[in-house]
Amino acid sequence: MAQGFALFAAAQSEVISATAREAEALGYTSFWVNHPGSIDGLAALALAAGQTQRVELGIGVIPLHTRGPESIVEGVRTHTLPLERLLLGVGSPNPSSLERVRDGVAALRAQLQARIIVAALGPKMCALAGEVADGVLLNWVTPDYARRSADIVRAAASKAGRPAPKVFSYVRLAMGAAAAAKLQDEADRYAAIPAYGANFARLGVKPAETGIVADTPQAVASALARWRGAVDEVVLRAITATDTVADNLALVRAAKPG
Repeated sequence: MAQGFALFAAAQSEVISATAREAEALGYTSFWVNHPGSIDGLAALALAAGQTQRVELGIGVIPLHTRGPESIVEGVRTHTLPLERLLLGVGSPNPSSLERVRDGVAALRAQLQARIIVAALGPKMCALAGEVADGVLLNWVTPDYARRSADIVRAAASKAGRPAPKVFSYVRLAMGAAAAAKLQDEADRYAAIPAYGANFARLGVKPAETGIVADTPQAVASALARWRGAVDEVVLRAITATDTVADNLALVRAAKPG
């Protein structure tokens, strides 16, 4: 199982640059940022691109209901993101999420030679990702639910006569009491969003239980062992106490692959 590492796109530029460099040096397969609200995740990802040479660069994900394909293409080109390393994540809430994602992926493919990753929570979006995407990004799920979701993705790809998309899953990672409290705050915010609330009801778990809270690198490794065989790549979304360079470097080192 491969490992990626992810930061909040609004992190300080020195945090993104230093963490991306370290993630590549430590053997992480990918480095990701999100695209929250008015914050331009593509600009944040460009910082990481400028500091690395090999690691794949993911954005998880751009909401198609607020930023359409033309704007996304313009952003990728404006920031000269390396298409051969880019994992371009897109998604959409309801209503009309399936139609919007299907049309959005088609429009992006017509203009960019990049891998398209679709964010999926429920089984219908997982099946669509299998039909049209190069990858699927799960979020706030358990290893068992991720396995079931991956099966849906692969079955849909097989039915469509295409290669199975790569299955990624965001897994939030916190070390220490202060970071654990921030993870709980973030979990509470997501639980208040209807789509995610329904997701947690399907899972039958509390939101924070989908993340990893640990005190030592050994505890992180033990928690990650539960994910082996569930997905192709776990993307560890950093939750730190202070969001400093030191905090994030400590976390990316504690969870280093292998």
